[in-house]
Amino acid sequence: MTQLQQPAGYGDVIAAQASDETRADFIRKTYLHLAGAIICFIGIELIIFQTVDVAGLTRSMIGGWMWLIVLGLFMVVSWIARSWADSTTSVPMQYTGLGLYVVAQAVIFVPLLYLASELSVRTGGSSIIGTAAIGTLLTFGALTGFVMLTGKDFSFLGGILCIGGIAALVVIVASIIIGFSLGIVFTVLMIALACGYILYDTSNVMHHYRIGQHVAASLALFASVALLFWYAIRLVMYLQSEE
Repeated sequence: MTQLQQPAGYGDVIAAQASDETRADFIRKTYLHLAGAIICFIGIELIIFQTVDVAGLTRSMIGGWMWLIVLGLFMVVSWIARSWADSTTSVPMQYTGLGLYVVAQAVIFVPLLYLASELSVRTGGSSIIGTAAIGTLLTFGALTGFVMLTGKDFSFLGGILCIGGIAALVVIVASIIIGFSLGIVFTVLMIALACGYILYDTSNVMHHYRIGQHVAASLALFASVALLFWYAIRLVMYLQSEE
């Protein structure tokens, strides 16, 4: 098992206490890994859509109680992936965790991307996925820039975001069991939650992650970007279907 090649105590230094050069290198590595995760996500989606019957896969994933099972499996895989990415002793384990999480996100996104692409074709409007992707990147860039320019620590949002995430999960599960639709208000609230997570995760990169945790940090940021992208797609779908 490969050990982290770091000087003694190096991994105990948090980003806020590191030298400017070391901190800048950690931030650079984090965002390079985030970019790599996004590129891998896109590549996996392209492979899936070119080699798999996505219409059939979508029906099998979201039919009846199946979507609840899929969400449950996704949560379990996400927990395992995050645990591996947080490994302090094994670099391969960290990358395995990040890779596993990217694959899990790519799979769970398939039904939404398929439905969005089909709606774009039916309505003859602009690409829902493209519009949502641009909106996600612009929002992420603006929030990231704000945190980096101001240096503000948003770690106080942790408890609020945790409560919001649990509440959202309860509503989603209830909607599957009872059968009610999650409307545009819920979608907007989830976008706000995702933006909160981006502020929180970005400030953690700036202040609280230990030097050497760039893989775990990139996974956290990727999770927040994926959440924002998911609900950005849902919002554009809703708006385009109303036209």
